[in-house]
Amino acid sequence: MPIAIYPGTFDPVHYGHIDIATRAARIFERLIVAVYDRPLKNLLFSPQERVALMSEAMTDLPNVRVMGYSGLTVNFARQQAAQVIVRGLRVTYDFELEYQMALTNKKLAPDLETVCLVTSLEYAFLSSSIVKEVALAGGCIQAMAPPHVIVAIQEKLKKGARDSEAAQTRLTSRDWPT
Repeated sequence: MPIAIYPGTFDPVHYGHIDIATRAARIFERLIVAVYDRPLKNLLFSPQERVALMSEAMTDLPNVRVMGYSGLTVNFARQQAAQVIVRGLRVTYDFELEYQMALTNKKLAPDLETVCLVTSLEYAFLSSSIVKEVALAGGCIQAMAPPHVIVAIQEKLKKGARDSEAAQTRLTSRDWPT
């Protein structure tokens, strides 16, 4: 049975990611959840934090390993002896991006296949951006992410608020020249 990788940013991991990983783990002998370290996105968590959060979310899946990586996904897949790249699809917009990415990966690595799994209906609305946006606005994300992820998000937001308050205090307490 082939080895598969499920690459992504996972910032933060949510139930949609877990749904895809769980289903892929049933299909493939071994699944590597590959956490990309430097996406062109605004990140809430460091690569190490994202690996740790995803690892905790995958503890019930014995054939899943979570690893961080950098560089091209196809190169990481080859390093891990994977034959398949797993991707999740939510909406039509995802299909267009995933189709383009699959064709690019096929050009770079003709020996790798891409398998897309359609997200379960209950998670079709979820994205990491939505989870962060709702959390930043003070909304409830209990139905979106596991409890350990919610705690980590709350801690990040509190730290960010403290850092912001400290910066504001420094700016307003300066002796400005008159």
